[in-house]
This record gives sequence, C-alpha cells and structure tokens, in this order.
Amino acid sequence: RLQNVGEQGHMALLGHSLAAYISVLDRDRLRKLTTRILSDTTLWLCRLFRYENGSAYYHEDDREGLLKICRLVIHTRYEDYTLEGFNVLYTKQPVIYISSAARTGLGQALCNQLGLPLSCMCRVPCNTMFGSQHQMDVALLDRLIKDDVEFGKLPLLLVANAGTPGAGHTDKLGRLKELCEQYKMWLHVEGVNLATLALGYVSSSVLAATKCDSMTLTLGSWLGLPAVPAVTLYRHEDPSLSLAAGLTSSQPVEKLRALPLWLSLQYLGHDGIVERIKHASQLSQRLLENLKNLDFIKTSVEDELSSPVVVFKFFQEYSNRDQTSHAAQASTIQHPIISNERHIYDTFNQWLGEQLAQLVPASGVDVVELEDEGTCVRFSPLMTSAVLGTEIQDIDQLVDCLKMKIPVLTSTLQLREEFEQEVRRTVGLLYIEDLGWPGLGVVRYSYHSDGKDDDKQEKELEKINTELLKKLNELESDLTFSLGPEFGGQKNCVYIGMVTEDLDVSELVETIAATGREIEENSRLLENMTEVVRKGIQEAQLQLQKANEERLLEEGLLRQIPVVGSVLNWFSPFQASPKGRTFNLTAGSLESTESMYVSKAQGTGSTPPPTPTYSLAKQRLPGQKAFKRSLRSSDGFSETSSISHCDDLDKLDQRPPNLSPGQEQGPLEVERAEEQKEVAQAKTDTGDMDSDKLPPDCTKVEDQASER
Repeated sequence: RLQNVGEQGHMALLGHSLAAYISVLDRDRLRKLTTRILSDTTLWLCRLFRYENGSAYYHEDDREGLLKICRLVIHTRYEDYTLEGFNVLYTKQPVIYISSAARTGLGQALCNQLGLPLSCMCRVPCNTMFGSQHQMDVALLDRLIKDDVEFGKLPLLLVANAGTPGAGHTDKLGRLKELCEQYKMWLHVEGVNLATLALGYVSSSVLAATKCDSMTLTLGSWLGLPAVPAVTLYRHEDPSLSLAAGLTSSQPVEKLRALPLWLSLQYLGHDGIVERIKHASQLSQRLLENLKNLDFIKTSVEDELSSPVVVFKFFQEYSNRDQTSHAAQASTIQHPIISNERHIYDTFNQWLGEQLAQLVPASGVDVVELEDEGTCVRFSPLMTSAVLGTEIQDIDQLVDCLKMKIPVLTSTLQLREEFEQEVRRTVGLLYIEDLGWPGLGVVRYSYHSDGKDDDKQEKELEKINTELLKKLNELESDLTFSLGPEFGGQKNCVYIGMVTEDLDVSELVETIAATGREIEENSRLLENMTEVVRKGIQEAQLQLQKANEERLLEEGLLRQIPVVGSVLNWFSPFQASPKGRTFNLTAGSLESTESMYVSKAQGTGSTPPPTPTYSLAKQRLPGQKAFKRSLRSSDGFSETSSISHCDDLDKLDQRPPNLSPGQEQGPLEVERAEEQKEVAQAKTDTGDMDSDKLPPDCTKVEDQASER
C-alpha cells in the first residue's frame, strides 16, 4: 500500500524529474543554477537549525555523510595519507569512538567502507551508576582515550547521539565537546532530537549540538517528504580536503541532489516546517501526560517537558507483602515468577506493542529492545507522524486501547501461576513452560502408550492434541486456543491466549483433561474394535472351513463325483442346513446364522451400552460463556429455589396429596387421586397459583400437566 503523499510530497517527487530536465542545460547555465540551488538550501538549513558558518553534504544513505566525515578527518590528521595511504595508518592506528546505544551495525559499516580493522572501532558503554542509562559514560570515555594514547593510537572521531535510536536520550554534548577539544578529536552528532533545534524553545542538552563539528539531519522522516536526501552539516576551512573526502563535487549534476529539498523547503516555508516539528512534540507530550495517570505503566523519557520520544512498558510492581514472600521463596528455590520475570514481561510488552500498532495504525508505535529496560513500546512522532498523519484523536484512541489491554495483561499475569499449579496437579496433563508465549500458558495432553514405538506414540500424541484443540475451539468461550507461534513453538501442545479476571482456571483445566481422556478412550475403542473385527474374521474363516469339511464327511465321497453325485442327489436328496457366521460388534463374538434362516430375519442383538461422556461445561446461566466464574449469592439462591419448586410440582403430578410416601395405592385410591389432581389443576388454571412469578421451567411443567 502506497503511503499518503500530500502536496509537499508531490513537490519533492517533482524535484527529481525537474533535476533530470535541468541536467541537459548547457554547462554555464547548469553551473550557475546548481550553485544557486546548493547555496540557498545550505543557507536555509544552517539558519533553521542554528548551525552557523556550515557547509552541507546531501546524500541518499543516512550513513554516507558520517563516512565522508571520517575520510575528511583522516585526511586532516594524517598529512601524508594522500601519498602513503594505509602505511600511515599502520604506524599510528586511528580510533573511532561510538556509543553502545548507537544504531546496530554502524561501527562495522564504517570500518568496512574505510578499509579499517574492527580494532579501530571502540564502543563506549553507557552510564550504569549516575545519569541516564542510555547516555555515554563520559568518565569512562576519558579513561579509554588515555589508554589508547598510551598505546600509541590516535583518537580520531567521536559519534554522539542527540536522541538515541532506542529511547531517544541525548548524550552530554557539552562535556563531550570539551573532551574532544582536549584530545583534538572530531565530534559528530546524529539523532532525532536535532529536529527540535528549529523550535523556539530548545533544551540545553540539545542546544549544545550547535557547537559540534558536524551533524546529520534526516528531514525526510521529520517533515514527511518522500525521496529527499539526508543532509550532513559540517565546518571545515580547507575546501581541498573536503573535495578529497568527497564532501564536495565539481560535477554540477551531483549538486542537483539538493533540488527536491530546495523545492520542498520553499513550499513549506519556515512556519510550516516549525509547525510540523512542533506538532510532533505536542503529540508526545499528550501521550506522556496520559501515561502518567495509568497504573502498571512505566515510562522512560529523558526530559518530561520536551522529550519527542516516549518509551513505555507494562510493569506490575509487587506489594511489600508479595515482595517478602517472593524473596523467601527465591531464597529456598528458584521460583519461576522471580527467575523469569524479565522474560515474561518482555513477552507481554511485545504482545502489547503489536496489539496497539494493529488497533491504532495511525499512531506509529513500534516495539524496541533496550539493554536495561528490556522490551518496550516506543512512540516517536518525529519519525512517523508526518508520514502517517497522526493527530490528537489518534493519541486519545491509543490511550483508550491501552486502558482496555492493561486489565487483560494483569489478569493473565496473575492467573499464570494458578494455571501452572492446576495443570501440574491434574493427571494426564503436562505443563510446558514457554516464556515466549504471551498468554495463560501451554499444556499438553500426555498419551499413555502401551509399549508402542516412538514414531507411533508421536503420531498418536499429535492426533490427540490436534483433536483436543479442535474440541476446545468448538466451545463457546472468550479464550483463544491455538498451536502456538509459527516458528519456535513446542509441538503437539495447546497454547492458551490472554484471559480476563473472571476466568475459572479449575474448570478450564478440568475440561481440558476430561476432553483429552474422552478423545483417548474413543481412539482406544476404535483400535480395539479394529483388532476384534480382524480376529473375528480370521476365526470365522476357520469355522467355515471346518464346517465345510464336516459337510463333506456327512455327504460322503459318492456325492462329490460330478455325474454320480447329481444322480444320487436326485434319487436321495441330502438336506443340509446352511451354517453361516455373523459377527456381533456389541459383544465382540461370532454367532451362528441358523436363527436367521429359521426366523427369516436378522436378529438385532442386545442394545450396546451408552458410551460414557463428560459434560464439557458446567451448568451455566443463559448467555454465560464457558470458563466464567458466576456470582454465587443472589443468583445461586434464585436458581436453587426454582429447581426445588419444579421438583415439588413433579411430585404433585406423580403422587396424590392425601397419600403418604410409604402407602400403596388401590383402585379407589387411584381414582380418587385422579379426581383430586383434576381439581388442583382447575385451581391452577383459575389463577390460584400465580404462574407469572414461577420460573420458566415450572410453567413448562404446569403446561404439561394440563395437557395430560
């Protein structure tokens, strides 16, 4: 599905076709026009994002700008690099420092493109004790640089973040800039928070990015402009080194990359650009204010006043009493809720993020994996709102959906342990621990094999659990039963999804166990019947062969001769009753067919006993679905009273009122009882008994009595 391209998007797309037409102009006009377009666009961007005296490099890949900057720094720090090449790098190895919270694979991509070994890339850990856990540890970076200098290496460049890709946190750019000036390093900044430089109010942490040596801007996602290039702004005084690094080009066609952005910026104007970025910031603030009022939701933002990225997760904190009990259990044994709590919450938050993205696609929320917080839901409107057209009502709808999902998450999390205990106590069921399943749990019906090999046992187990899943899905319930995820799930299991607080776990487990036993008994009955029929056929063949031999002995040898036997049978016919065999499926035995020939009809045999079946659902109220706990106060009282009243009416129909329970009825008593019954029925019809106040079952009993 194509994204919604507005007028500003058509303007950007028009720039590509217009650049192709402009490229066929004569060289002088093309040079003048491209120089004007490039200089105007660079000037507008430097003023818009408060980057004074900067140059611009336009590129399609957002990593290409940083790659060109690295080459520029290498040419600057190694004066003989143009002549000697890698020999200069070998004598003094360069080091590029990158945060551990940076984009995945960024360091490896830089080393591959620059032809440097991976040892030239140094990953700086984030804070662990003080400050944000997503910010670069400045003190540790200082020690790393000192160690590299002592080993004869050359600190070359530092890549900092103004909005990490995961949580949107900003490094301490002011202190990092001082550290880079101390060791003569180049400071490059990238991140989504750089978009807020265009606003009237900018936080001091982001404002420090204007003093860095270079920064990369991705205006396409911020402003919702398709197919516009990313821009890297930088400051450098030597144009020859910029040309050698590839940041500038003498080809006029290369300068036409800025034309789509040049048209789009003029179309939007300064106010339009600021309004789009401001709208995205307002969306994140609206969501953050609503999340503060929700229970079991934990947010992770750097600055609550001006953070354009909101990261939140579902987290249920234990009370003091629960913490004490869980700590006592964890000290004795490794309790599954404690040891696997992080994994379970990651699974639940993964499900929550997918549900929110599916229910409110215009919000643009996604799931992100953070090193410390685990799996979280991220809302970054600067990257999605301009393209998806996110509005305030979409945020309100997102919050409403989140309010609906929180009770389901809390109920499922609380009932998981109860479900596990019930399954482990139930004979015939096996609890499968799958921490990656977002739901109540996973259960398998264990098949009792009688000396069968592994292949047959596996097939029988698969057959029973598949039939069990089918039976459970046929029940009228709000639960979802499935075979689990497509990849990585357990085989021959029943996966139970999210549940609500009114779930009757004991009834659910009892139903699963009883249904599995019923399927297993039916399967065994079919196997036994097949074996009995096979043995019966073999026995019938032996008996018929034996009867045939006895018939030959009775007839004699002469009757077997073709001509003589016919003449002998004509003079002296031999009367022999046909002896067949019939197989009784009910009794599992062979019977003679003589009775059939005598009565000229096939005997029906004895009626087979009914197959014992289990009631899959308890008696429920009208409209109540399976596995739901019903109220047992007023509802239970009215149900009991109605049943007892119906029983009394049944006894009234069966026994006269003047007859004691132990007294027998004679002819006169029977006739008198019938008369009294008709009188009582007449009183009932005239309204002595208020039928409107009776339950429906009792009214049905009275109607049947009147018909009789």
